[in-house]
Amino acid sequence: MKAFKLEEYLTQYEFSSPYLLCCSDAESFTMQEIIALASPEDRKLWDDLRLHYTEPYGLPLLREEIAKSLYPDLTAENILCFAGAEEGIFASLYTLSEPGDHVIVLTPCYQSLLEISQLKGATVTQVLLREENHWCIDIKEIESAIQENTKCVIINFPHNPTGQVITQAALSELVALCDKHGIWLFSDEVYRLLGSPQEPWAEPAACKYPKALSLGVMSKAFGMAGLRVGWVACQDIELLHKIKKMKDYLSICNSAPAEVMSLIALKNKAKILDRNNKIVSDNLILLDQFMAEYQHLFSWQRPQGGCVGFVQYKGNESIDEFCEALIKKSGVLLLPASVYDYPSQYFRIGYGRKNMPEALERLKAFIVA
Repeated sequence: MKAFKLEEYLTQYEFSSPYLLCCSDAESFTMQEIIALASPEDRKLWDDLRLHYTEPYGLPLLREEIAKSLYPDLTAENILCFAGAEEGIFASLYTLSEPGDHVIVLTPCYQSLLEISQLKGATVTQVLLREENHWCIDIKEIESAIQENTKCVIINFPHNPTGQVITQAALSELVALCDKHGIWLFSDEVYRLLGSPQEPWAEPAACKYPKALSLGVMSKAFGMAGLRVGWVACQDIELLHKIKKMKDYLSICNSAPAEVMSLIALKNKAKILDRNNKIVSDNLILLDQFMAEYQHLFSWQRPQGGCVGFVQYKGNESIDEFCEALIKKSGVLLLPASVYDYPSQYFRIGYGRKNMPEALERLKAFIVA
């Protein structure tokens, strides 16, 4: 298996760099802040919690709340919980893919979306999102890539690293295309509900298509990466059971405290998302000003969803050299496009954290020095 470039890069720099300007998650919470939101019933659940094994599919109350809060028309039996989204990606794509299959993946992307099917012996066609198309999905290009043995199309919206979203019309067109060819659709939706898209959010793919899997997590839009709770939603209960059998070789089950904490958070989804969306909205205003002031050095397609954007650097040195110098001299961490295997002058910027304004000021000082 290939080294995971993005995770290797973050391992090297994330916990030693004082100013993280590339983070892909919203501002986190303290445990006390989340517990304070609990109803008397859920507070008792927390206080009486015993640190035993939990159910492999996930805490039934949590699965029920995930379905109720995020996937209208689905029920708890359509939800399978994981130790974070990464495990959901691995277990799902390893289960879906077989040697001889063909898989289509939108790129640039989080590396595991590209690698796991290949690990199982499938061939992969990358369909590149393009800035000249505002990083939007191109359904016709996906259609052109379909082969007789195409098993799955893998998408991610709001998109990491560009922040582009998928519209309801585009999702409907993609679902119709997949349905026509009997293809599975794996939809990474971990940033859904964070940001301000120009059109209303598209439905979760799993609600719209029986052969779709929607990936969710507490880490990104909800800002609770430390819980390590993710899930896959799917109408096909038999497929979920096959994926669960793969999970039996991984985490087996989730952390009991993390599941109860996630349950409390999801029951207070509106408050949590309101706070996170306010941070994102305020930071985007500052980034708009930054892009205007330094347009001779940087440009981007303004993100619509999530809390990351893909910025093009117009300086003379490579973006890797720029990022390395920035870390060493100013302690500010950006994410060069090379970690996405995307040769270019782009870097990922993150704007979900409260201290983003301070990190941005450090970047400005570095530029003018």
